[in-house]
Amino acid sequence: MLKRIFPHPLVSLALVVVWLMLVNKVTLGNLILGSVIGIIVPAMTGPYWPNRPKIRRPLKIVEYGLVVLWDIVVANVTVAAIILFKRNENIHSRWVCVPLDLTSPEAITVLGGTITMTPGTVASVLAADGSSILVHCLHTDDPDGTRDQIKHRYERRLMEIFQ
Repeated sequence: MLKRIFPHPLVSLALVVVWLMLVNKVTLGNLILGSVIGIIVPAMTGPYWPNRPKIRRPLKIVEYGLVVLWDIVVANVTVAAIILFKRNENIHSRWVCVPLDLTSPEAITVLGGTITMTPGTVASVLAADGSSILVHCLHTDDPDGTRDQIKHRYERRLMEIFQ
């Protein structure tokens, strides 16, 4: 019975939280409306999710989120410094190919989104077989170090969450 009401409980919870953040006021009415949205949307979209992603360690999501938030703040400062203080000829933009150990499409999507959300990097192409992702870096003197950092900070944690 609960599975029919909450086919995707994390999505339902996320929808309630996003709704409350959008209305920017926590009231009983907003909580009820957010809960209704959190029940109806996953129930209506459930048939389009034949294979639900398996989340092995849900508490690792919090750690991953904090790491990503920290990296976004640090990258904002770094990109601002590059733009303000580096001369164009001293900026070393590079394409970095990151081989993937991830196999879950959801995990690969989260990785690509994380790379793109972090200022100074953009995930641009995923290999047709999902074996690697091509990342553009605004500035790096060490493409191998950038690749290793992506694998260590993000991919390793995503593997703990999804695989």
